[in-house]
Amino acid sequence: MKLTYKTSGVDIEKGDRLVDIIRPLARATFSRNVVNEIGSFGAFYKIDKSAYRDPVLVSGTDGVGTKLRLAFLMNKHDTVGIDLVAMSVNDILTSGARPLFFLDYFATGKLSVKTAGDVIRGIAEGCRMAGCSLIGGETAEMPGFYDAGEYDLAGFAVGIVDKKKIINGSEIRNGDVLIGLSSSGLHSNGYSLARKLFFDMKRFAPRKKLKELGCSVGEELLKPTRIYAGSVLNVMKSFKLKGMAHITGGGITGNLPRIIPQNRNLKFIVERGSWESLPVFDLIRDLGNVSEDEMYRTFNMGLGLIAAVDDSDAQKIVKKFNRLGEKAFIIGRVEKGKQGVLYI
Repeated sequence: MKLTYKTSGVDIEKGDRLVDIIRPLARATFSRNVVNEIGSFGAFYKIDKSAYRDPVLVSGTDGVGTKLRLAFLMNKHDTVGIDLVAMSVNDILTSGARPLFFLDYFATGKLSVKTAGDVIRGIAEGCRMAGCSLIGGETAEMPGFYDAGEYDLAGFAVGIVDKKKIINGSEIRNGDVLIGLSSSGLHSNGYSLARKLFFDMKRFAPRKKLKELGCSVGEELLKPTRIYAGSVLNVMKSFKLKGMAHITGGGITGNLPRIIPQNRNLKFIVERGSWESLPVFDLIRDLGNVSEDEMYRTFNMGLGLIAAVDDSDAQKIVKKFNRLGEKAFIIGRVEKGKQGVLYI
């Protein structure tokens, strides 16, 4: 037998077929600023200078983490792409940046065109939800590197904001109000703890339905991360958001203090019970005997994004978010004191 790349485990023809699937999915997300088609060695995006006085590009990169294990277990791959986009887009959004474009990296041991196509469909849908263009990516087939049926994902987002409009927390003051936007569930964090609890300790099957959740464990844990770009950018047209925290790894406890400079003598007071609780967090706490402190520094606890705003604007901003389809709540306030989060 002659040695070829295909007999070594890399199927170039499959890769070409996947590109044929990706091309129309990506093209559907293009804005007039995308200069070239999918398939070039580089991706080109033209900045509309007339819309910005002093434009600054804001970038972010992330993955989906061990949430991918749920996709493997459930053999459902069309939502983790939304998670991939959300993790980077929500991050850059906290600076006030409007997402422009996104690139992905998909790596696997043996390429399945169907699985990869489902993943890319999710990425394209996430880009549509975020209002950005999927302008490029990379598919890597690496035999022997991943177990059969497994893959890994990474993503890279770029946004834009006027320099004078960058949100960096410097305007946050004593007496400001905290507004929380509901999450859809765990989003893409805390999955090592959740998987250990549900699958190792309790030995639940992924498709086991739990009355507390109203669905199976796998369905709950695969709910895609909420993308806040459209609603936040809309609210910013009328109101000032002084600081924003994307609640990811580290939970509320670890992420909320990041929205203010380290030399500021301000703390955050978060009122437990001031927002709608999601059953999955109560279930994890009760089944795993997880402490409140551990819950709040591991999970988003039902809030995917938290913003600090002026007290005089708070109620109007909540109403605006609610009209835009978000569930928004006044969850606390800013006070003088040592930096950190105090739960009451």
